[in-house]
Amino acid sequence: MVDTAALERIRRIADAATDSRALRSAALAEIGRVVPFAAYVWPLTDPETSVATAPLAAIPPALMPGLPRLIRLKYLTAVNRWTGLSGAARLEVPEQSLFWRELLRDQGVTDVASAVLRDRYGCWAFLDLWRCGGTFTRDELAFLDEVAALLTEPIRRCEAATFSATTAARDPAPVVLLLDPDLRVLGQTSPTREYLARLLPPPADLEPVPAAAYNVAAQLVAVEEGVDGQPPTARVHLAGGRWLTLRAARIGADAQIAVTVADSSPADRTAVFARACGLAAREAELLQHLTTGADTRTVAARMFLSEHTVQDHLKSIFAKTGTRSRRVLLSRAAGTA
Repeated sequence: MVDTAALERIRRIADAATDSRALRSAALAEIGRVVPFAAYVWPLTDPETSVATAPLAAIPPALMPGLPRLIRLKYLTAVNRWTGLSGAARLEVPEQSLFWRELLRDQGVTDVASAVLRDRYGCWAFLDLWRCGGTFTRDELAFLDEVAALLTEPIRRCEAATFSATTAARDPAPVVLLLDPDLRVLGQTSPTREYLARLLPPPADLEPVPAAAYNVAAQLVAVEEGVDGQPPTARVHLAGGRWLTLRAARIGADAQIAVTVADSSPADRTAVFARACGLAAREAELLQHLTTGADTRTVAARMFLSEHTVQDHLKSIFAKTGTRSRRVLLSRAAGTA
């Protein structure tokens, strides 16, 4: 039987949430009272590519030095991969999981419960809970399904809220990490450390962990191995309304991987903004046309609509995004002044 009292506490947490990291932290405390776990990984994801971006995790300290390998194995494991989940699942046959065979078994992990936070606008996060001793029950998985349903929209709402602040000036300096085939860092350009520290603030006196870079690089490997077809790219909020786009590609004869980090283009920002605000397909298309500077007449012609219909769509966009003018709308969506 699903614990309705715990779900109600999580609902109240979600209703009051303004920050996705704080929301996940508070929700985990409630989840742990109903579904005990030894470790967890709960990243946000790019809603379109499903590549992880902003991780919240607690894993055994012994695994931290091998974090690139952990992420690589996670992306190469097809069993219960978040991109294919339709509901919470556990490791019915652990030996079928590459992630478990190559890594988790040696850590004493006996089962993993996986859930995905997805709606019609995209994939927003996934949650893995590791258990040492015993397996997850049907009731526990049912509880995780209820939690995922409760938290998907609030997490999407928190992502939409990151677009409300004024966008900082763009940095023209190149930001690149060079990784070896096993995703270990070989080198990086000088601004990279600052970006990484802001994406995932490290404890005092420790180097920042390039988790977002590991994830897009691991997605590249997954695409190459035929595990997934989405491109190795992810968009992630940095700070102050500023969004970054990370991409991974092979370079050189040694099969090294370059991960580039750059300010998201207006089109990239707008695509995430439209999904986060729950815009319908035609509304999202209209918004993209507006970012090019097109006026109502031009947009109507491009979309084969009447100007009156364009205005109706625009009113709906204003309502869903909490804006009242095109100037404010485009400032939030595209990051333009």
